[in-house]
Amino acid sequence: MSSAGVAICPFPIENNALSPGNRHDQHIVIYVAVSGSGSLTPMRVLESDSIESLKLRIQNHKGFVVKNQKLVWGGRELARSDSLVREYGVTDGNVMHLVLKLSDLQVISVRTCCGKEFTVHVERSRDVGYVKRQIANKKRGLVDLDDQEVVCNGECLEDQRLITDICKNKDAVIHLFVRKSAKIRAKPVERNYELSIVAPQSNDRRDDDVHTESGRGPGTENGVVLPIEPPDRGIWLEPMVVNPKIEVPLVLEDLVKSTVAGLDRGNYPVRSSEGMGGAYFMLDALGERYVSVFKPLDEEPMAVNNPRGLPFTVDGEGLKKGTRVGQGGLREVAAYILDHPKTGRRFISGDDEGFTGVPPTTMVKCLHDGFNHPEGLSVKIGSLQMFMENFGSCEDMGPNAFPVEEVHKISVLDIRMANADRHAGNILLSKGEDGRTVLIPIDHGYCLPETFEDCTFDWLYWPQARKPYDAETIEYIKSLDAEEDIALLKFYGWDLPLECARTLRISTMLLKKGAERGLTPFALGSIMCRETLKKESVIEEIVQEALDSVLPGTSESVLMESVSDIMDRRLDEITK
Repeated sequence: MSSAGVAICPFPIENNALSPGNRHDQHIVIYVAVSGSGSLTPMRVLESDSIESLKLRIQNHKGFVVKNQKLVWGGRELARSDSLVREYGVTDGNVMHLVLKLSDLQVISVRTCCGKEFTVHVERSRDVGYVKRQIANKKRGLVDLDDQEVVCNGECLEDQRLITDICKNKDAVIHLFVRKSAKIRAKPVERNYELSIVAPQSNDRRDDDVHTESGRGPGTENGVVLPIEPPDRGIWLEPMVVNPKIEVPLVLEDLVKSTVAGLDRGNYPVRSSEGMGGAYFMLDALGERYVSVFKPLDEEPMAVNNPRGLPFTVDGEGLKKGTRVGQGGLREVAAYILDHPKTGRRFISGDDEGFTGVPPTTMVKCLHDGFNHPEGLSVKIGSLQMFMENFGSCEDMGPNAFPVEEVHKISVLDIRMANADRHAGNILLSKGEDGRTVLIPIDHGYCLPETFEDCTFDWLYWPQARKPYDAETIEYIKSLDAEEDIALLKFYGWDLPLECARTLRISTMLLKKGAERGLTPFALGSIMCRETLKKESVIEEIVQEALDSVLPGTSESVLMESVSDIMDRRLDEITK
């Protein structure tokens, strides 16, 4: 069951009592649309209701946990839980789009042709081919995957069919039947081949009795693995290199090669059930592990081919203020490029891990019918990021367990990039070689916005954010240079728009000045993030004051001098 395929029944308006509070406050009726379901659910709310209370109302009526809900209205995610409905401009009769992140785990009951029964647990985003491998691992004798025929409700399931697509009516358990399919076998007879068709019936052989010749399994010949013919010829992936002077780092070459190898072996992209855009896990050649994540530009939230059913953008602006639909991939790559290693700039030491650990990311062109193609098969352009092994995200446990230096590294990246979408769900948990917890930041499609309005950092409220940076982190911050970064992004093919370049200059300036004064990540983050939806942040006030102090048409360098002077004054006031 995918998050886009959930339908909820209408809330009875007459039973929705007004929320406690000001009884003279105006109530309105809004409509909640679960993305992809086509249903509209009326809800009566007060204009003074918070987004949190609205989500709680949905949870109480239909059981959708608050943290799994994302609400979108007017082309903007209603991300601030403590903000009021009226502050977002929601009025009577408006339609909100609800995107749900549901549990990925699906229970599958399996019965074989000889009467064996057992259960397996798989992610809903997996395909039937993966389930067949799990069944083979579970029961000896079903190792020949080509012999397996999986049936659900009388329907034979193809290997590429996703589990989420065969879930019906929120099934808690899917019942599958596995039987042996007919198979053509060949053996040499002098110069020719003798063919025989083997079609065991459900009552003439036990699956546990099936045997194979030693060293001879599916897809092998004399112990050598043979290439599997892809299910179709419309498969193609290659990196996009706009500057011939760029020497592609080995880590990115290997990333592309391993992804291509998986596609060539017939492994279909697996669409993620999380997020509000199209994101696809790409498998290795053996189809046993993920190697990368592909995010097509045309499947971003509010893009033309978005698979979640979100409305198409009217003015081109993304879900976060100051971002543009169709540019998320560029920002993903930019975050990797600007996550400089301690040893130097990214283009000098491309294979070194960045200071914050942003996974290797590059832009690619890819053709595959496993993506969302409502208007017919076409080439997709998007970001390809290395899949990072992890044991969950930061939202799965309390922040006290996170090392201080790991949180500080992410704060440096987010402040510098003015990240408008840093939440606990897009920081992965992993283990370093020494067994220490490592934090891996992902999902940077909303960094480097044109304005600071939507900057949000979940780590701002973690205890580590109130501790000062150590000497090593301060030295790294001192080495940052916004002008070099802008030139570097241009070298890689993204000529930053004036407003985005200004954001990078100002945020880098704040980070450097603040670290020099000994300010903590909490102090710096508080300068960049709004306390409420309508109250401008300190950094916005600084920028506006600088704009008011210069003449129209003033050069960018003069404006930055004004910003620097005003920032010094405000920071000195804070540190007194």
